[in-house]
Amino acid sequence: MGANKKYISSDELKKHNKSDDLWISIQEKVYNVTDWAKEHPGGDVPLLNLAGHDVTDAFIAFHPGTAWKYLDRFFTGYYLGDFKVSEVSRDFRKLHSEFSKAGMFEKKGHGVIYSLCFVALLLFTCVYGVLCCDGFWIHMFSGGLLGFLWMQVAYLGHDSGHYQIMTTRGFNKFAQILSGNCLTGISIAWWKWTHNAHHISCNSLDYDPDLQHLPMLAVSSKLFHSLTSQFYGSIFICRHSFQHIQFTLNHFAANVYVGAPKGDDWFEKQTSGTIDIDCSSWMDWFFGGLQFQLEHHLFPRLPRCHLRNISPVVRELCKKHNLPYRSLSFFEANVWTLRTLRTAALEARDFSNPIPKNLLWEAVNTHG
Repeated sequence: MGANKKYISSDELKKHNKSDDLWISIQEKVYNVTDWAKEHPGGDVPLLNLAGHDVTDAFIAFHPGTAWKYLDRFFTGYYLGDFKVSEVSRDFRKLHSEFSKAGMFEKKGHGVIYSLCFVALLLFTCVYGVLCCDGFWIHMFSGGLLGFLWMQVAYLGHDSGHYQIMTTRGFNKFAQILSGNCLTGISIAWWKWTHNAHHISCNSLDYDPDLQHLPMLAVSSKLFHSLTSQFYGSIFICRHSFQHIQFTLNHFAANVYVGAPKGDDWFEKQTSGTIDIDCSSWMDWFFGGLQFQLEHHLFPRLPRCHLRNISPVVRELCKKHNLPYRSLSFFEANVWTLRTLRTAALEARDFSNPIPKNLLWEAVNTHG
């Protein structure tokens, strides 16, 4: 420890974990981001969820190198006295640094152009089929193509929310609004709000909004015990629409936990809460790169064209640290997901449980 440095412990840091007193630690330095939280481009939820913790790995994963220069104005003058880096975090940061030096975060390939051309082709075919043909099955086929079109547009919106897919930030913002607000009916601001919370709190039953689907779906019996949604701020049963099948396969059958995320187990939480879908490279367009869910969660700013290439490296890193790396076929992932939902459903209808634990009673007597 430096003679002229001021230090606080991790226990002291954890006391600053509220919206009106929000401190975090990055690379040993302690920052007060209380007044900045509402201005944070990624929303205040990620900061609130990790308040009072070292968030170095999460900061590295979500921010470009240019973001480091903005931290100094939030520096409290304190350093984390018991700061330490685990071996898995050390390897994660080394890998991220290698990707950055190789320019992988800037090299986006021609995927966006291909996707836009594909969307234009689907749109033309769909409109032509509806307006220029009278056959029932042609109209049905056109409707199916429209579904594929929306799916591809949603993938583009997802990518634009994580990194800049266009030549300028202005064009990227336009792509977000066009793909989200205009074409799929999803507010890009709402999506960022929920999606960043999902990445930070991957598979936390009470902090990850993408797992909170009651009374329609439940992935764990723990949801039947009046857990409070820390994201929506109410006891759920919460009202939430169905997520697309891609998300259910990538997360529903993975490990879940209760409680807030921590910043010092970033790699471990992502490996625990994700499932990859094993498929041929010619099917990458169908999954939008999200079949490599673990790779995407570890490196959310990495363009999808690189995810298949880094998959073996991530697999070896998981093997080195004895962490799960699940890669299932599309069929197997569906079986795992349905089995998870079935297990929760059987517990939900178990009338031998006391009334407060019975989901049917909860559904009728909705808390709000």
